[in-house]
Amino acid sequence: MKEHPVLIIIVVSFVATLVRSTFGFGESMVAVPLFLWILPAKIAVPLSALLSVTVALVILVQDHRKIHFHSAKWLVIYAALGIPIGLLLLVYGSEPLIVSGLGIFLIGYSVYSLRYKNKFHLQKDNKLLLFLCGFFSGIFGGAYSINGPALVIYGNLRRWPAKTFRATLQAYFLPASFLGLAGFWWKGLLDLHLFIYFGYAFAGAFPAIFLGRYFNGRLKDQSFFDYVYAGLILIGALLIYRGIR
Repeated sequence: MKEHPVLIIIVVSFVATLVRSTFGFGESMVAVPLFLWILPAKIAVPLSALLSVTVALVILVQDHRKIHFHSAKWLVIYAALGIPIGLLLLVYGSEPLIVSGLGIFLIGYSVYSLRYKNKFHLQKDNKLLLFLCGFFSGIFGGAYSINGPALVIYGNLRRWPAKTFRATLQAYFLPASFLGLAGFWWKGLLDLHLFIYFGYAFAGAFPAIFLGRYFNGRLKDQSFFDYVYAGLILIGALLIYRGIR
């Protein structure tokens, strides 16, 4: 492997992990497209999943006391129900239409939330919204590996503090990522070459995990949500671009 691709992998892993560690989500939207510039999909996608597991494990060790376990448990359970539907969408659905529709929804929801910040939020867990957000995270995760936005919406509705938001999302992503890795193992994609690439990626990711935790702790809750909404708008725009490309 030449030095230039190694440097790109380290830098991409650092930036993607910094986003994930600061806000609790979003690294796959950064890592996978950039990895695909220099790596085949059969390496880029499992490499992103390995990074996701690593980041989630470290964050959970750091901040396990801040996890809202009740919410995370039900989000995982309901997501498992949505994954089979997501797989059907992957096989039979129209990706441009579905992905573009999700992007439009995310932008509309985020703009509305920024405009009417205090109009609606949940004082405690709501079973219907837990089901809807978990279920749709499973659908879009199973179909297109885009399970984060629905989880973010629920965390925003609950108005979790920044540290709780970050930690609780990892309690979802860890089992979800392990399920993804099990699938890659079954397909024979977890080989020695992948772990060599992961070694380079980890060199960039490890310091970013701690730097992201520092940034997360410095964000005030309202400014944190403003950044999260801005991130959702960016993800929505990327999804629309992906859909019409």
